[in-house]
Amino acid sequence: MWKKLPLRTRLLIPLAAMFVVALLLGTAALHVFSTEQLAEESGPATRSAKAVADALNSALQASGNPRQTLDAFTHTLGSSATIQFRPAGPVTFSEKPAQVTTPLGKVPTWFIELLTIPDIGASFPVYLDGRRVGDIVFSPDVSADLYEKWMGFVAMVLGAAVLTIATAAIAWFAVGTAMRPLQDLADGLTRIRNGNYSQPIPVAGPPEIRRSCEQANDLAGRLDALSIDNRELLHKLVSLQDEERRDIARELHDELGPLLFGIRAGAVTLRDSAPAGNEAATENIVQSVEALQQANRRILDHLRPLYIEELGLAESIETLLHNARRQSPALSISSRLDPRLDELDGPLSQTVYRAIQEGVTNALRHAKASSIDIKAALNSGELTIEIADDGIGFSEMKLGRGLTGMQERVRALSGTFQVVREAGKSIVRCRLPVAGFGREAGSQNASTGAPRGS
Repeated sequence: MWKKLPLRTRLLIPLAAMFVVALLLGTAALHVFSTEQLAEESGPATRSAKAVADALNSALQASGNPRQTLDAFTHTLGSSATIQFRPAGPVTFSEKPAQVTTPLGKVPTWFIELLTIPDIGASFPVYLDGRRVGDIVFSPDVSADLYEKWMGFVAMVLGAAVLTIATAAIAWFAVGTAMRPLQDLADGLTRIRNGNYSQPIPVAGPPEIRRSCEQANDLAGRLDALSIDNRELLHKLVSLQDEERRDIARELHDELGPLLFGIRAGAVTLRDSAPAGNEAATENIVQSVEALQQANRRILDHLRPLYIEELGLAESIETLLHNARRQSPALSISSRLDPRLDELDGPLSQTVYRAIQEGVTNALRHAKASSIDIKAALNSGELTIEIADDGIGFSEMKLGRGLTGMQERVRALSGTFQVVREAGKSIVRCRLPVAGFGREAGSQNASTGAPRGS
């Protein structure tokens, strides 16, 4: 639970807890020390009441008319509520006041009940002719003390609240000044993880965060340089592979092709001139040579699409799909190819052909699919290729040699490669930038063209 809370909430919760604890401690201290404080404050008044009682007893003893003296003293006290003369009898003292009024309103009853008011009243006997005739009673009014305690409690609460709010505001502002740079840093690291090294992270915030942003930008620059070098190496590697395949294909076409044709021609002549009963042996030779010629054509087509320059990329792909339909008649193969594919040339056109060739081959061999859908579209300076089939999918994310080679080709051209499972279909998706490949492909932004085949 705590780990899921935002940083601001993690700061505000302890501050609120500190405010509550401060209130509890202040209330406890008020409850504990108020008794002793009230007792000490009433001490001088108690001693004064005792002195009054002693002086009265002395005056009564020395007076010729003690009753008159007592009456005069009682009249002198008047209606004083603190020191009174009470006739002889049980002495009671006033309890806590029910209500105490202040400029801020009445003191709450719960606060009065919270305080422990000690028994601070006192009584001192008065004697007349050796007989107790009453008491000098000291019964203090604690309303002023309660007023003082309540105002102190209110001041403590307001002070604690103001300090807590001010501290929370400062913490909120301080966290805010750090959170924005931290969020920028997190977004920048996410971009770096996704391979986007071109957009720098804004350098802001406290020095610690600024240093982290600067180091992250430096790391992005180094990774960008390494990525460029890596793409260049991959591009060179793919180009070398294509050149090697082209050389091998040329050798097979120019050397092995004529030899196989000559062998087949000789075998056909031998079959036609063979004596009766020996046709079967020569027919086997002819069939073997034809099988070798077909295998040679398949190898040539796999090594290098020989017809891209003559037929164009879109027509070469349709020829590839036609051969796949002939190889598996029960399989439904549909295609939607942008007519502007013919504007591509060089490594990009070969990569598009190889990607579709490998995707279709992989579906034919391993997917056990009933339908394959191929899409190739140019839009906003990007070429998107999708080969989707409704087969069994991938049992694990480990790619075979064919798909791995396709991934390397796409990365060599600064593209992205994905193998996903969506809506019951396995999809091989490639995205390639077209700027710099072909005459006009990099500047075309029109929508996808009409399907070329079905």
